[in-house]
Amino acid sequence: MGKRIIVQSRGHGSPTYRSPSHRHKGEIKYPSIKEGKGKVVDIIHDPGHYAPVAVVDFSGKKVNMLAPYGMYVGQEVEIGSMIPLSLGNIMPIGEIPEGTSVYNIEIRPGDGGKLVRTPGTSALIVSHGEKTMIQLPSKEFKALDNKCRATVGIIAGGGRDESPFAKAGKKIHTYKSRAKKPYAVSGVNMNPVDHPHGGGSHRHVGGPNTVARGLPPGKKVGRLSPKKRRRR
Repeated sequence: MGKRIIVQSRGHGSPTYRSPSHRHKGEIKYPSIKEGKGKVVDIIHDPGHYAPVAVVDFSGKKVNMLAPYGMYVGQEVEIGSMIPLSLGNIMPIGEIPEGTSVYNIEIRPGDGGKLVRTPGTSALIVSHGEKTMIQLPSKEFKALDNKCRATVGIIAGGGRDESPFAKAGKKIHTYKSRAKKPYAVSGVNMNPVDHPHGGGSHRHVGGPNTVARGLPPGKKVGRLSPKKRRRR
């Protein structure tokens, strides 16, 4: 019998592939308050996020938010509508002028922010109407409700991929803190006991590598079967 493949081990939830959430600083989402002023009391590193995290005090209630590029300790941050267009302010996208860079955008009003949360990225406000059109970092356009909130600016922490790890151990510890796989080995390079595609004296799967769409995650080790053509 072969052993579990990596996909099955990750789904099983062993300690190797389990994120150490006890070291995370908490969930990053917008507060439930609709209007208010806050002050940045600290900028910290969260093992669960690549971007720096700003701790903002809203009248005694401390909230974690993704820090934009240029934010500093002691800066005032506002949240609400009809507020100045300033770095770090949180406001509905329907009130943000066209051409403004924003990040941490809500898909539905009140969900706390789901889009554009990677360091060094930002979306662009394109146009306003019944819905607000934004351009994502992938150059894709998306129409959202005007009441969805976003933060003005560009997320700090850009360029982290430009610095090499230099050592394999450093990469392993970095990825392990986020429950990610630090390396990737193709199935055809493994032994038969390690992967269904393993074995053989040459680089070949040994048969068709397409799998059915209804199989469990552990069995999906090749290419998914093609979609059925729709009837005209």
